[in-house]
Formats: sequence, C-alpha cells, structure tokens
Amino acid sequence: MKIEVKAYAKINLMLDIVGTRTDGYHDLFMIMQSVGIYDTITVEKQDKKNGITISCNIDDIPIDSSNIAYKAAEAFFEHRGIKDRGVHIHIQKRIPHAAGLAGGSADGAGVIVALNKIYKTNIDDNELCRIGAQVGADVPFCIVGGTKLCQGIGDVISNVKPLKKCYVLLAKPEYSVNTGQAYSQFDSCGKNHTPDKLGMLCAMQSRDLMSICSKMENVFEQFIAVPNRVEIKEIMRRHNALGVCMSGSGPTIFGIYVNKDDAESAAGELTEYAKDISLCMPISKGCRISKITE
Repeated sequence: MKIEVKAYAKINLMLDIVGTRTDGYHDLFMIMQSVGIYDTITVEKQDKKNGITISCNIDDIPIDSSNIAYKAAEAFFEHRGIKDRGVHIHIQKRIPHAAGLAGGSADGAGVIVALNKIYKTNIDDNELCRIGAQVGADVPFCIVGGTKLCQGIGDVISNVKPLKKCYVLLAKPEYSVNTGQAYSQFDSCGKNHTPDKLGMLCAMQSRDLMSICSKMENVFEQFIAVPNRVEIKEIMRRHNALGVCMSGSGPTIFGIYVNKDDAESAAGELTEYAKDISLCMPISKGCRISKITE
C-alpha cells in the first residue's frame, strides 16, 4: 500500500514564552494556524528487512535517522508494538526549510497519519498527537491543524474559532534560525514585553480579523535579529496588510490581507528582500490524505 499525504505549514498568530520548565523545555502560549503551503509525504510499505528508508527532492535535507520523519515512523512503531517496520518515505518539499513554518514537524505528522492508514490501526487524533509529542513540540498541532491554542510545550491543544476568509503572504529571507539557539537567547535575555494573550483570545473568539491582526505578536522578535525584517514588514504594510508578524523562531515574516490583489502586489515587491515568497490561505486541517494506492 502507498499513501500520499499533504502536510501543511503553520504560522504563529501569537507566540509567547511563559516560563522555563525543569526538564529544559519552555512553556508556551501559541495561537497557531495551518496555511495552504504543504509538503507531500508518500509512505509505501516495503520488505521489513529494508527497515525505514527516506528520500527527498531537496539535497540538504537529511535522509537518515536524524530526520523527523524517520523519528515519527519509529515512534509510531514503538507505540503500537509493530515489528513489521518496512516502509519507504519520500518527502517532496515545498515548505521552506528552517523557516519557522514547522516544515519538519509537518513531515513527521504526515508520516504518522499515513502509517495509521497503512497499518489499519484506526488511531484517533488524540492518540496520534500523543505519538507526535514524542517526536517534536509542533507535531501534534501539525497532525490536527486548523486554528488552535497550543500550550505547554505545544502539546496541550484547544480549539478556537477559525479565521475569516483572508490571504496569507509568506516571505522568508535568505537566512536561517536555529530554534534551540533562539530559546537559549531567551534564557539569556528574557523578554521586555508580554503579548496581550487575553485580548487575542477575545479577538479570536469574536472572529474580528482586524483586532486579531492588531494583536499579533511573537516574543522571538524581541531578541532574534532577522536581516530585512523591517523592510519586509514595511512593504507588506504599504500594500494594506492588516497585520504582520514573524512565525516561530523565524525568519519567515507573514502578512494577512483581505484583498488578494494587495497581497500579490506586495509579493512582487518583496523579491529583493526574501528568498522564498508564497501566497496562500488559512486551512482547517494539518494533514490530508490525498491518494491511496493499494
């Protein structure tokens, strides 16, 4: 059997670090949103003697046990006590790498969703998310997706009302941020401002897009320097973005628009400052099975 899964990227409408845990992780408050740019994950059953193998269309993505997709497969097999562990995973990357868009986590989520189908384990989303949490903090959200409040290390997920129709413009400068180092900078520097979490939750529940956009904030922007961030934000605002913010630990900047023409005009002007530019819309799911071949 072969399963193809569309594994969608995410943005952070709000990201606050609320504390440091004794295990070294951080407690977070995040409003996360799936968006319509995706990697295609193809998982195919193969002889168990071959184990877990990975291929990818991008050369700089590891295809060994360090890949989160490999770790996701291992976690699934361990959780279910499965001994027949022969699968090949192909990753067709479209989500920019090391961009703050959870591309790796989306791949891991796609693998877990595909294996659930291939092995006919019929696991519900809650159990799938528990498996995903063993692999990475963003994996549970990437499994369920949509519009969610994520707390703890990202593994405590609550529903919030979905965004009204809008367009999301993503712009990633030619620069990468190491997430671990970003958290280390927080541990060293702390934050000088706390986002309005209650105000954002109220705005989300009323689906007031203007208010949501005015309250978007990411604490990483207080201590992570991203080249061209100011210029990218200025261009997005000049073309009528309701709000602009950085996603994850960066460096991708996104703008939210009600008018597609405005977003396209901004995209055309951003090519001088950003390597990867995408225009997409919010979506309601983290992973979608797109093809099943028996």
